Amino acid sequence: MLKKTTVSTDTFYVYILECADQTLYIGATNNLTKRVQQHNSAVAGAKYTKARRPVVLKYSEVVDTFAASRAREAELKRLSRREKLALFVDKAVL
Repeated sequence: MLKKTTVSTDTFYVYILECADQTLYIGATNNLTKRVQQHNSAVAGAKYTKARRPVVLKYSEVVDTFAASRAREAELKRLSRREKLALFVDKAVL
C-alpha cells in the first residue's frame, strides 16, 4: 500500500501577481516559488492567469497559518486596484 506524502510547512504566503495585460491576481500558497512557476507554465496554474501569461510576482506576505492566508487573501481582494498597487509600487512614482 502506497502512503500519500505531503509537504509539511509552517509558512504560508499571500501574493499578488501582475499579468501580461496589467491585471492583478491574488492568491495564497504554502510554496510561493512553485506556485508562481505553475501560474506561468503548468497545467496547474489558475484559469485566470493561463490566458494572461506571463505573470510576475509583485508582492507577497508571510502568514502563520492556512486560515490566516485565506483570510488575508480575501482582505486583499476587497481592496481597490489603487490600494493594491500601493502595496508594491514605489510611492515616489505615484
